[in-house]
Amino acid sequence: MSRRYDSRTTIFSPEGRLYQVEYAMEAIGNAGSAIGILSKDGVVLIGEKKVTSKLLQTSTSAEKMYKIDDHVACAVAGIMSDANILINTARVQAQRYTFMYQEPMPVEQLVQSLCDTKQGYTQFGGLRPFGVSFLFAGWDKNYGFQLYMSDPSGNYGGWKAAAVGANNQAAQSILKQDYKDDATREEAVELALKVLTKTMDSTSLTSEKLELAELYLTPSGTVKYHVHSPESLTKLLVKHGVTQPAAETS
Repeated sequence: MSRRYDSRTTIFSPEGRLYQVEYAMEAIGNAGSAIGILSKDGVVLIGEKKVTSKLLQTSTSAEKMYKIDDHVACAVAGIMSDANILINTARVQAQRYTFMYQEPMPVEQLVQSLCDTKQGYTQFGGLRPFGVSFLFAGWDKNYGFQLYMSDPSGNYGGWKAAAVGANNQAAQSILKQDYKDDATREEAVELALKVLTKTMDSTSLTSEKLELAELYLTPSGTVKYHVHSPESLTKLLVKHGVTQPAAETS
């Protein structure tokens, strides 16, 4: 039945489905997973890097984590070329708002404006949906720390803990069981590592296979976005019992 209705993003099937948008979500399901967890003193983002070949030069820049503004960052799952376009769009919108109003853009307003762009690509002929999902972590003076998830349809929602990408259903079920509202940032990091260990495809978790970022307030009250270095990640993995020290030094 779908064959007659999946050639255009603008055509609904008799069941009320947009097949091209659903196919875009399927593409994200094959990408490396990303997990976001909201804690009482910050937001933790973690992403799985899929190393397709030993010959590949691992990028020195972030592959899954991106800073949008001083108070907002995101984790990405899906087609990276699509993500780059949307991240650049979000950065420009955030800077325009700051230039016009002399204050940081509210997190939800930034997420909504980007999702409006994504929604437009599901409604006009000759376009395809962006094959990427985002987890947005941010802080603003109105609502404090926030975590949002958006998908190719342009829908978004606020979450306490969320997962996108490969094995996201299994990750969500673990998060549902183990998440605590009063968790600290350190506990959120431990939970994120636990979830990724149980749901990622590869057998062992190493610093080369993941990225970890945190967004929190400094004692002076400014928002800080921190991406962990490979050395820092290795120490964290050993500390939480995910990796043995000897395995990392070999």
